[in-house]
Amino acid sequence: MTPNTLDTELPPDHRAALFSLERGRPLLERVCRHLGVDPGAHEERDFEDGEHKIRPLQSVRERDVFVVQSLYSDTVLSVNDKAVRTLFFLAALRDAGAKRVTLLAPYLCYARKDRRTKPRDPVSIRYLATLLEAVGLDRIVTIDVHNPSAYENAFRVPAERLTAAPLFVDALCPRIGERDAVVVSPDAGGVKRAERFRQALARRLGRSVALTFIEKFRSEGVVWGGTVVGAVEGRVAIILDDLISSGTTLAGAAAACYDRGAHAVYAGATHGVFSAKAARVLGESALDRILTLDTLPPDRLDATVREQCVEVLPCAPLLAATIRRLHTGGSVVALFDGAGLRS
Repeated sequence: MTPNTLDTELPPDHRAALFSLERGRPLLERVCRHLGVDPGAHEERDFEDGEHKIRPLQSVRERDVFVVQSLYSDTVLSVNDKAVRTLFFLAALRDAGAKRVTLLAPYLCYARKDRRTKPRDPVSIRYLATLLEAVGLDRIVTIDVHNPSAYENAFRVPAERLTAAPLFVDALCPRIGERDAVVVSPDAGGVKRAERFRQALARRLGRSVALTFIEKFRSEGVVWGGTVVGAVEGRVAIILDDLISSGTTLAGAAAACYDRGAHAVYAGATHGVFSAKAARVLGESALDRILTLDTLPPDRLDATVREQCVEVLPCAPLLAATIRRLHTGGSVVALFDGAGLRS
């Protein structure tokens, strides 16, 4: 059973309500279709001095409320604008009598700033967690954060962490076929994530899959290194990362794998941040295909390059399955392990 064929519909007597502040609410609409419910209505009003108000337009008293909201900058609102609006809306839901309030942020802002790397550095994810808890959030859910331990430790409320791994496995197995495969972490810090994915891929293929990583160092935006630590010769290399921004890391890793004799190189990066220079870097890269989720709008990348080398996988089935389990008392761990996404 694939994620798109999961039984995700909520029971007829459910007490859930779903909202999103995203313009057009495309992700929420898709999640609601999987759950068999209508999205909740809300009002947003901006004032001349730049202030705003946000409120639900339906009763949420004693409801299990889910807010589906990726937090990133777009052409209309900055990430900080979205974060403040989300905070105020979560607080309004709590004041309106919601029984439980859960934020599903497929892409969570500031999750990468999880430790001090320089004297007096901020630990921004912890500050964000404090703000969310202060407005009465009961639970947060996200997908593939940069540092899982730092994310979980930043929150005092339950912090669920989903993974794109089973979605990537579904998409990659037909491409691998009978060829030998190796999972590649683009740096030593991502080896644990790559190892979990390697195990899932090996189970699906029914044979062993190798693991390696690329030596990479970064300081103040400067990256150096590029040595492949392990064997990739004659194999299909799969580079796994939590996000792709400029594409430099994945492009460099792909070139290193081909230099060491890889037959083909694919990449799986959960979040397609795609900065301004990503179109040029990815368009010139040796990657055969990049898989990413729609946790951020895929149109952040030039359409020509996107069609040429990027495949966007939907995260709505995964989010819907999570909501159903949280609302009915099911196991989210099964989804974390990927077991809940397959028969």
